[in-house]
Amino acid sequence: MGRGRVQLKRIENKINRQVTFSKRRAGLLKKAQEISVLCDAEVALIVFSTKGKLFEYSTDSCMERILERYERYSYSEKQLLANDHESTGSWTLEHAKLKARVEVLQRNHSHFMGEDLQSLSLKELQNLEQQLDSALKHIRSRKNQVMYESISELQKKDKALQEQNNLLAKKVKEKEKALAPQAQSWEQQVQNQGLDCSSTLLQPEALQSLNFGGGSNYQGIRSDGSGGIHENENETPTANRPNTLLPPWMLRHLNE
Repeated sequence: MGRGRVQLKRIENKINRQVTFSKRRAGLLKKAQEISVLCDAEVALIVFSTKGKLFEYSTDSCMERILERYERYSYSEKQLLANDHESTGSWTLEHAKLKARVEVLQRNHSHFMGEDLQSLSLKELQNLEQQLDSALKHIRSRKNQVMYESISELQKKDKALQEQNNLLAKKVKEKEKALAPQAQSWEQQVQNQGLDCSSTLLQPEALQSLNFGGGSNYQGIRSDGSGGIHENENETPTANRPNTLLPPWMLRHLNE
């Protein structure tokens, strides 16, 4: 017959308990070695006897490294669980604080706007007035500072523009001074050319009508038997003819 199942309870016989401890300890160490080899796992085994004697097994004899790893892992898990519980409680508390703060800010804002003042006492109203006066002082101070900075900036820009304008005016004067001799020489040339042109031009004189037929001023004059003088109707009096302008060289030949 096969051996029956051993009931798991403390062995009362001291000798039997010591024998069983030795056998089971050897089997436990063997199983730890097998699982570390077969499964490529890091195994650390610690066993203390009833007399306090230490029996241990570790993969590659690195008990300290395995224990440090265990401590880090155990501490991380505990810290994570603690943080979860703390975060849940802290978020609840933080929400209550923020909600109360928002209510206070809304109430103060309405008071600063002059609303919901019925519930305030005289001291609270005086305190609110002082806060508003202090805020107005700060606002006026900041406004004056901004205006002063703006004026200073505008003055700097004005000064820069004046300097630029003066520089441009100086450049224009230098340019005019450089071009002045050329302008004078050009005017002198124009005057000289004008004098030459005026000397070569001759103003023609108005000539009286010329009589090419003799000493009489009219052509075609005839006398009748009664002693009267009549003009030939077919002839035009030279006095009614317009004056003819002749060039000087033609006038000179006519006078000769």
